[in-house]
Amino acid sequence: MSIDFAVVVGAGVSGQAAARLLARSGARVRLLEKNAGRITAAFADWAAQNGVEIRCGEHAPADFAGADVVIPSPGAAASAIRKLLPQTAAPEIMAETELAWRELHGERVIGITGTSGKTTTTSLCSAMLQAAGLRVFTGGNIGTPLSEYILARDAGQPAADVVVLELSSFQLQTCSLLRPDVGVLLNISENHLDYHADMQEYIGAKMHLFARQTSKDTAILHEGLQSLAETYHLAARRIYFDTSDRFGHMRLLGEHNKANAEAALLACQALGVDEATAIRAAEAFEPLEHRLERVAERDGVLFVNDSKATTVEALRVALNAFDRPILLLAGGKFKGGDLEGLRPLIQQKTRHLALFGASRQIFEKAWGDLVPVSYDTTLEEALQRLAGAGGIARPGDVVLLAPATSSFDQYTDYLHRGRDFKRIVKEILA
Repeated sequence: MSIDFAVVVGAGVSGQAAARLLARSGARVRLLEKNAGRITAAFADWAAQNGVEIRCGEHAPADFAGADVVIPSPGAAASAIRKLLPQTAAPEIMAETELAWRELHGERVIGITGTSGKTTTTSLCSAMLQAAGLRVFTGGNIGTPLSEYILARDAGQPAADVVVLELSSFQLQTCSLLRPDVGVLLNISENHLDYHADMQEYIGAKMHLFARQTSKDTAILHEGLQSLAETYHLAARRIYFDTSDRFGHMRLLGEHNKANAEAALLACQALGVDEATAIRAAEAFEPLEHRLERVAERDGVLFVNDSKATTVEALRVALNAFDRPILLLAGGKFKGGDLEGLRPLIQQKTRHLALFGASRQIFEKAWGDLVPVSYDTTLEEALQRLAGAGGIARPGDVVLLAPATSSFDQYTDYLHRGRDFKRIVKEILA
């Protein structure tokens, strides 16, 4: 890596990891963070000891002057950063994942993207590879930045046989050389239109996953995306997937997870894992927290936490996972999506729509004529209405948190929202 001066935007986990990797490589590093409260004492001490400059407050053009590269946090829009860069000799905007990928030493890479199902499929891939006896690093958008793996490997930790990366559109948009041995695209639907200029830009970001692949690589896509693969002239060997009947005993809920498991199996087969090993791993796989997670069942009422359902498409998947009446908890910061197209499913599956937080008018306008609707300011109030003393829930119902929104109206993230749901359920059932 030959970088003299880098600017890192954001002091989250990926920003801090990028700063550490850049500093270790000898680059001069400036880290920008709007919220000074995000700078921990430990990181401030490390930065001081390693010559990393920290600037807090609103970003300005002067912050980027002279930089060779800019590493944005996944949530920092590249378009907003470009407006602050010089018109001539502008630095390259590079995702943290791209920065770290250039430091790999031949480890095989599986990259997984899509609007929904990324984390589950990434975790399934890792479980299948580990069941085959391979050493695996799992990271990217799933939680651990790839830069952390590079730093640990170079400090003496064993290298991985396979690196499995969950990749968001935010990360992929600023990857220029990333070339996974196996790329997986699960699905694409409207999402992050509060970040991307339009749907075309969002799709283009996702397709960056395959842009550098050659005929020696493998591209795995849902069968409904064949025309998209043709439009983008994918050079890799293409394999298409759909729901598979070979996963009959998984603990994961929903037909969509059979498709996720099929995609994971095909990805692992491309790296030599046999089918029987992959199926055994899938059937032993425990559902992930906040993804159609069974929280409790009492008096015939099932409580399910799908706080990760931050899109309309994810809500569609959640509704299709159940064959019993649903009391749906929805609301939060709406990111866009086809609410009109979900009307038949809402009418078919939902017995009551319990709204909370932001976006009330959006959901009421879309579905208010189909099912009974209630509104409460907070998730706790809405859940009490459904399942508290004298509540709406009755035996056979599913109380489903699948908000179809981001959580940023009332919570720090979907994890915070999901944990609050579980806390409230526990208190109601106590």
